[in-house]
Amino acid sequence: MIAGRYRLLDLVGRGGMGRVWRARDEMLHREVAVKEIVPPSWLADPERAEVRSRTMREARAAARLNHPAVVRLYDVVAVDGSPWIVMEYVPSRTLQDVVDAEGPLEPARAARIGLAVLDALQAAHTAGVLHRDIKPQNVLVAHDGRVMLTDFGLATFDGGDGAMTRPGMVFGSPQYVAPERAAEGVSTVAADLWSLGATLHAAVEGQSPYARSTAMATLSALAAGPPDPAPHAGALAPVLDGLLRRDPRDRLDHDSARRLLRAAATGRADPPSTADRRSTDGPVPGLVDQSADDPDPTIPLPDPDAPAAAGGASPTPPDPAVAGRTARRVAVVAVALLVAVVAGVGTALTVDGDKPRDTTGWSSPTPNRPPDGGPIGPGPPPKGRNVPPPPFACVRPDVVGSPVQAGTPNPGEEFRPPPGWVWHVDTAGFRVSVPTTWLTSRDDGVACFQDPATGRTFSVTEGSAADPVERLRAVRDAAAGAGALPGYDEIRLAAGDGGAEWESRWRTPHGTWLHARQQILDADRWTLGWITDDGDWPGAAAVWELVRKSFRPPR
Repeated sequence: MIAGRYRLLDLVGRGGMGRVWRARDEMLHREVAVKEIVPPSWLADPERAEVRSRTMREARAAARLNHPAVVRLYDVVAVDGSPWIVMEYVPSRTLQDVVDAEGPLEPARAARIGLAVLDALQAAHTAGVLHRDIKPQNVLVAHDGRVMLTDFGLATFDGGDGAMTRPGMVFGSPQYVAPERAAEGVSTVAADLWSLGATLHAAVEGQSPYARSTAMATLSALAAGPPDPAPHAGALAPVLDGLLRRDPRDRLDHDSARRLLRAAATGRADPPSTADRRSTDGPVPGLVDQSADDPDPTIPLPDPDAPAAAGGASPTPPDPAVAGRTARRVAVVAVALLVAVVAGVGTALTVDGDKPRDTTGWSSPTPNRPPDGGPIGPGPPPKGRNVPPPPFACVRPDVVGSPVQAGTPNPGEEFRPPPGWVWHVDTAGFRVSVPTTWLTSRDDGVACFQDPATGRTFSVTEGSAADPVERLRAVRDAAAGAGALPGYDEIRLAAGDGGAEWESRWRTPHGTWLHARQQILDADRWTLGWITDDGDWPGAAAVWELVRKSFRPPR
């Protein structure tokens, strides 16, 4: 029982920053949903305070709204100094869950969902609230047929404190962030409408219009490239064309978008509107959050003249000068955005199962057995698939790196490497024994070792003082939130021997299954990773044991 009133019944959702419970309001005798905020233990005090601030921002934003397509806020209570949000309980699936389970939607059905979300957005915008995180995971399809917009955790509103935005920082999911938000940090009504367009594109095509293998690749595509084609959009195509315009001034407004969505939903065109595009020359007064500058024009930038990552004609080809300016700012914002994604800040809490939900579309660059029965080797991404990032470091489309160099063991070392193995002395100070045929490289500070013949991958991540189980859970939830664990099968995530171990499997679009272990060691908190093809897991076990036993942290 919390606050002497709400009895927690079932854990129905979990994310990187907390949990959602089904609960009973003992005073009014009704079911409610209660969002508990649980910042990861590894966050510093200022970041933990920022998470609590975001909770109150969500509550204040939602409290302004009273609309049947917006999940209603009932109460905010303090438990041990942290706010808990009490909301309407809606038995439902997210739009992402629906697409994952049933495949891309028919245009008419997607249009009906779009109309409900547009109504919710217009109610929010009329109340002075910008949602800033429209995506399939935040659209609920209720069991009774209603469509509702949820998670105002990134919302900003006229008169709000703006605490969730800092110079150079953009929160949100990269694949659903409008180009001007990624480049300039500007939040407007038009930016929310762009995100609605990206969400509808994902509904009919199975992925967002700028889905790429990494967040940086997504941001680079946003800087200058056209959205991916939507060959299955049908009658929804004019809506996608109008909402995904690069220039916010050319984008559909609420009324024009509604007219086209109704036509797509019913097959009958409404009477012509006086304007098919936005009628304003700029952002709506009071609904602008300008929070990013270009602090260092010398940072290496994506080439705005490079070919787009995906083909298709752009309805409005980008102006080269605008593309160049956009690319410069994307390079600056991207680093902060990636940090936010890894930290789990800004990720949604969806009403779902205890484990991360099953998502689709990660193009695995890890081992993939050819049909001729040859050795396992890295496979290229499936053609036409632009997908979220891999869940772990050191997983790449191809084997890269330099041969390991023979070093010396620590004085008095008792471990004797097998023939053909050497001691590797890493620049981070640790030692490990691996086969001489392996390659070594770095992936964002993580030491990577890979067997070119089998694709087996070993990684070493420097430790921290945070609780090991919470560290692994945070990594798991961030990967799931990024859509990087399709078909997720959790085998083990638990403490052990003073550290922790996480073992899991997941499916790639190749049809293969990958198997991974992340183990945090006892005394030093370093994380050792092991990834290989699921069919290779038993055969690779002996190699893993030798590598693991040989690992020596810095003295």
